Amino acid sequence: MPHRGGLYVITGQEFSGKRSYAEVVQACITGGAGLIQLREKHWPTAKLVETGRELRRLTREAGVLFIVNDRVDVAMAVEADGVHIGQQDMPLEIVRKMVGPDMVVGVSAGTPAEARAAERSGASYIGVGPIFPTATKKDARPPRGLQLLGEIRRATSLPIYAIGGIKVHNVASVIKAGADGAAVISAVVGADDITEAARAFVKEIREARNKEEWI
Repeated sequence: MPHRGGLYVITGQEFSGKRSYAEVVQACITGGAGLIQLREKHWPTAKLVETGRELRRLTREAGVLFIVNDRVDVAMAVEADGVHIGQQDMPLEIVRKMVGPDMVVGVSAGTPAEARAAERSGASYIGVGPIFPTATKKDARPPRGLQLLGEIRRATSLPIYAIGGIKVHNVASVIKAGADGAAVISAVVGADDITEAARAFVKEIREARNKEEWI
């Protein structure tokens, strides 16, 4: 996986105000995001493909990974770098057969057992959360806390991205607990200044990772 850790921004038009998708994503990239995920669960396929193509162009030019949430077909159609799936989505073994060995496949895991199974089945990285309370994802599980990150860190060697209620003031704690990076939605795409919000996260993550390397 080309990027291990850092800032992973997940899109959400409902948080972006009147700003265009391209404007939001370009601001995230300028701010230092290393991964961008297209996540719009209620959009029709045609709109996902149209937007995905535009984001593919922006991310490719910037050397940023582009991930599509859930929709393996859309990810393949727009030549995304990868797809992210949950425990209730298409089984990872089938997804890996569909996309081949080179595409990034992220998997949400809520237990060490799920993380180990994902690694055995060919996952590229693990998403863990929600770590803190969040109103962004309506169907999210109850907050799992930092302890879960440590448990999953000990269960897998894959990159881990923490998600759920992560803000600039607490992002260092998820890195210390074992995450390689943080996935955020509203804290960046909903900010008045998206670029500066992304930069603040990148700074905190880098400093936290450097401190961990000193220990």
